[in-house]
Amino acid sequence: MNILDKIIVDKKREVILKKSIIPVSQLEASVFFSKETISLSQNLKESNTGIIAEHKRRSPSKSVINHNFTVEEVVKGYESAGACGISVLTDGKYFGGSLDDLLLARASVNIPLLRKEFIVDEYQIVEAKAHGADLILLIAAVLTRDEIKSLSEFAKSLGLEVLLEVHNHEELEKSIMPTLDMIGVNNRNLKTFEVSLDFSKQLADMIPNDFVKVSESGISSIEAITELKPYGYKGFLIGENFMKTDNAGQAATEFIKQL
Repeated sequence: MNILDKIIVDKKREVILKKSIIPVSQLEASVFFSKETISLSQNLKESNTGIIAEHKRRSPSKSVINHNFTVEEVVKGYESAGACGISVLTDGKYFGGSLDDLLLARASVNIPLLRKEFIVDEYQIVEAKAHGADLILLIAAVLTRDEIKSLSEFAKSLGLEVLLEVHNHEELEKSIMPTLDMIGVNNRNLKTFEVSLDFSKQLADMIPNDFVKVSESGISSIEAITELKPYGYKGFLIGENFMKTDNAGQAATEFIKQL
């Protein structure tokens, strides 16, 4: 069993447990539930830089990245740096995140927030909306075509945008449908954690132009972005590169200025 399979087994258990404690009606009563969402896809289309900056404390491949910042410091730094949106990891066991991080981020900034999570159930999409997210991530590697369809349709019914993450041609082929807004290519193989920008380059032409193209993981230099832009990528998700510094907001500011 690889790390991704393990995460999904744990996630399904976690969702069952949460459903037994917090009913959907309670989540729907949240002040954010009726709040209008902000469009990341629109921001990316209009931006010259396309940076989606990430709040991430640790990961299975890197263990601890940074535990020194408060969420507020990081996201405010990202917003003032000029990021198009912010990705907030909410998985606790493997990434050290939580839904509270999303809530704090929402209270601190007014740019699109992505709930970065391993979504396997509609309940998690209700949670995302209730905690102030503007969009969700769906990972093609762990979902069937029918699941992608029903989860993305449900997200759209709540006014959330959908970023679908793929890693190869097969995942892309099964996933393309009108209920997606953005298609992200993960440059990190989630099974081996090997990273290569070639994944983004190889899949670029296969992604229809109806979707905003996003390249994720392993982007740590201006050169990488310059290399990917001719392939039609409008969004670039950067996490560790900013988080591993002493000041994530400052690192993002300098990076975006150089761009």
